[in-house]
Amino acid sequence: MWRMRVVHTTGYAYQAPVTASYNEARLTPRSNGRQNVILNRVETIPASRSYRYIDYWGTAVTAFDLHAPHADLTVMSSSIVETEPQEPPAGDAGWSELRSEAVIDRFDELLRPTPHTPASKRLGSVGRKIAKAHAPVDAVVAAAAWVRGALDYLPGATSVHSSGLDALSEGRGVGQDFVHLSLMLLRGMGIPGRYVSGYLHPRSDAVVGDTVDGRSHAWIEAWTGNWWSYDPTNDCGINEQYVSVGAGRDYTDVAPLKGIYSGEGATDLDVIVEVTRLA
Repeated sequence: MWRMRVVHTTGYAYQAPVTASYNEARLTPRSNGRQNVILNRVETIPASRSYRYIDYWGTAVTAFDLHAPHADLTVMSSSIVETEPQEPPAGDAGWSELRSEAVIDRFDELLRPTPHTPASKRLGSVGRKIAKAHAPVDAVVAAAAWVRGALDYLPGATSVHSSGLDALSEGRGVGQDFVHLSLMLLRGMGIPGRYVSGYLHPRSDAVVGDTVDGRSHAWIEAWTGNWWSYDPTNDCGINEQYVSVGAGRDYTDVAPLKGIYSGEGATDLDVIVEVTRLA
């Protein structure tokens, strides 16, 4: 078991003072089977009034608004989380169960295409070949391996608005793209899939007490009788280095910050993620 502190700081600098802004932050980890959240707080500069709720997909949201003119906005989330390795993937469901009316109806929203994970004839063909050769659990790993072969990891290659097909046509992308493309394959095979947002400590041999540059990260959850996670970017299971925050159909459902503001000009955005292994 690890204990980690994660500090995620986002700064906005507006070209002209903003008179009002309304925002949602999805920056709060939630306790589940493999992680226990000891502490989380989300703060803003300037200070704001806020309230928390759990959204449709089960992600904790901090909503806040500002009504005084401001030229800058800083949002900082600080968390302490205990993490454990994931249990081995569950493989109770075979292809016949996954294709049953009951499963399709239950997971309808997690089987449909989205703007970030559109339907694709090419990927449909790839998925059929994978499904023919593998049981569902192994098909999830095979799909992630196919994505690893199709994309080169290149920071900045795509934007948050890019779809899995955009990345595939470019042949490169970031973690978000690896996840979107993997979800397209899974859903095409009839395996319910979720996009998971969170953080990854970059070092498996992390020194207790050392603060390092971490990063926001994303991976998949697949349902093959039970939900389990896999990281297609690094082609591995989920261990103590991972802290999950939110889950949904694609990146849009779990974007760390969303908001609207009243004012002129674009914004400069600066994001810093620091992670420290505490134990």
